Amino acid sequence: MTAMQLRHAGENAILISFANEAGDEPAGPREAAQVRAAAEAARGTLGDDLIDLVPSYASLLVIYDALRTDHFSVLRRLQALQPTIAKAIAAEGGREIVLPVYYSTESGADLERLARECGLAIEEVIALHSAAAYTVYAIGFAPGFAYLGHVDSRIAAPRLATPRKRVPRGAVAIADRQTAVYPAVSPGGWNLIGNCPQRLFDPEHNPPMPVAVGDRVRFEPIDRQRFLALGGELS
Repeated sequence: MTAMQLRHAGENAILISFANEAGDEPAGPREAAQVRAAAEAARGTLGDDLIDLVPSYASLLVIYDALRTDHFSVLRRLQALQPTIAKAIAAEGGREIVLPVYYSTESGADLERLARECGLAIEEVIALHSAAAYTVYAIGFAPGFAYLGHVDSRIAAPRLATPRKRVPRGAVAIADRQTAVYPAVSPGGWNLIGNCPQRLFDPEHNPPMPVAVGDRVRFEPIDRQRFLALGGELS
């Protein structure tokens, strides 16, 4: 387990970091699993003193209620979590979530172009994208927008020079070596290759998101009929 580092991050926040100290290695599944375990442990130890947790690729921002507790108390409790985090990682190792995707030029506006630019057939792009298990490194940009990595280098593609004003809900996309599913209609500059009918954010569900930092995500290709039967929408 990477050494856990804690530092002051504001008047009522502490940043827990698991990044490689030398900074010469990108965050990977190990760090993502540690962030997930740290979030669960911090929630348990801080209870009502906790306001929010903000996970990222290799860190966790802990925001606490300064009217209920103080910096030194929170720091002491978080420092004591390392054995708990290590035990949780060994016991769980993260979940694997399977998301259905209708890959097509109908549901993925950039699929044909991306395949051409990568020198691949559309079927090869689909096979490469759906073959991997992606780690959830962070959730941000919009509620339920999970940053997943890493995409096979053969289908990695830069963001669009001009972002779209409207990306449909459920759009499955690639940007560099990351992939994601747009949880709601929004602007966006990623390359669209398909659409997922499963909702990635529903505030009426508990939990509101089917994935969390540290989970692994696989994409399962489905046909148009199955996509529509699952509630998928084509714009």
